[in-house]
Amino acid sequence: MMPFILGGLLGALCVYAFYWRARQEAARLDEEKQSLIEERQIVLDYMHTMVDAVGERLPREELFQRIVHAAILSTGALSACIFEKGADNLLRGVAVEGLFPPHRPIPEALKMKLGSRAKFIEQVLKSESFPVGEGVVGRVAATGRGELITNAAADPRIVKHEDDALTVRSVIAAPITVRQRLIGVLCVCNASDGRPFTGTDYSLVEALAEQAGLAVHNADFLALLVDKQRLDLDLALASDVQQMLLPRTMPAVPGLDIDARYLAAQKVSGDLYDVFRLGFDRIGVAVADVSGKGVSASLLMAICRTTLRQIGPLHSSPARVLAELNRTLAGDMREGMYITMTYAVVDAGKNQITAARAGHELSLLSRRDASTGAFLSEFIGSEGLPVGLVEAEFFDAAIEDKTLAFPIGSTLVLYTDGLTEAPNVDSKEFGGARLADALRAAHAGSAREINDSILAAVGNFSGLTDLRDDYTLLTVKRV
Repeated sequence: MMPFILGGLLGALCVYAFYWRARQEAARLDEEKQSLIEERQIVLDYMHTMVDAVGERLPREELFQRIVHAAILSTGALSACIFEKGADNLLRGVAVEGLFPPHRPIPEALKMKLGSRAKFIEQVLKSESFPVGEGVVGRVAATGRGELITNAAADPRIVKHEDDALTVRSVIAAPITVRQRLIGVLCVCNASDGRPFTGTDYSLVEALAEQAGLAVHNADFLALLVDKQRLDLDLALASDVQQMLLPRTMPAVPGLDIDARYLAAQKVSGDLYDVFRLGFDRIGVAVADVSGKGVSASLLMAICRTTLRQIGPLHSSPARVLAELNRTLAGDMREGMYITMTYAVVDAGKNQITAARAGHELSLLSRRDASTGAFLSEFIGSEGLPVGLVEAEFFDAAIEDKTLAFPIGSTLVLYTDGLTEAPNVDSKEFGGARLADALRAAHAGSAREINDSILAAVGNFSGLTDLRDDYTLLTVKRV
């Protein structure tokens, strides 16, 4: 009987032991499940925090500071720091909270420079730099793999500071990466409960670092998007300004047929043309190219056009007009900006043109040869420097007028370098000689037909559908 009883007790003990173990395992699994749920919630809350930070369009430094603060709240660490990798491949502390131990021993000369110890430590962290590969942080940056150190006292890589508040007991370092590109390293130091960080803590910090990388990437992308939108607005405004500068209609002058073409390679061109009446049978014509792009260049063009129209009627000499233009605009132009321009006075009554060139492309004139009767194309050579490039005395000494006969049937062509420098598939330029040939071949047509023919010749030569540069073409024919 006794053996039976003992056997029953032993069996009951085995069942109880099995039940107890099952209960323990169930409790452990439940604890792990709860821990995972909590960790998941922490990551989700952290993600929301980062999304809000990105949405606020915070500066990069403030975004890093927000990440550090969120990491401390999420992990229960006493301190945290983000070390960012610079273009020089050095790591620097860019955001810190709490008394995070500096990467290197604090130099004696720096001690006690600030009244606040926390502020002092922050200053030290943000002033020091070290290469990728040095210390725990540098190792994480070099390998792209995080590290969990539960016993920092036994790790020779951990700096031992004299200040007890900077003693490292446990530390986690995780890389902040986006698309395999290292941004920096997120570190948390010393759990607030005094115990070493656990594997669960390590997984959490890794997840936070990953979300931090996405937040930085999204912030950078958003900043680029905002900059692009601002640039697009800038270009749109510049384009509007530029369109307002171009003549809507050509003046009706007896004996003159006028046509102009303006083709911009992009939204904003540096080119400008203008035609304005100087008398019953006289006009001023100009083609210019302003250095630079954007609103500043467009505003300079607007000032240039307005000033030219004010000065032009006052002088019969184009060289004098350009000299006065240079003197007027020089003080309003930023360093590095200048204007190349050809300005000509076309006098149908006298059958002549007078042109001056301020560093611009040579004008082209087609007229009948008196001896042979054939039409010849020639470039009008005159000296001159760009407006706004040199002092008035040098500009005035270089600029000169060139007066040529302009009988019936003659054609004057002003243009910008986009035409002559248009490349073909072999990277050869259209050039001045082909431009002269195109004008000579089309000399019998109207000003509009001549421009059509020249642009067709450039297009056939280049074989390109998209413009590489701006085309501006102004043609005046004596009829």
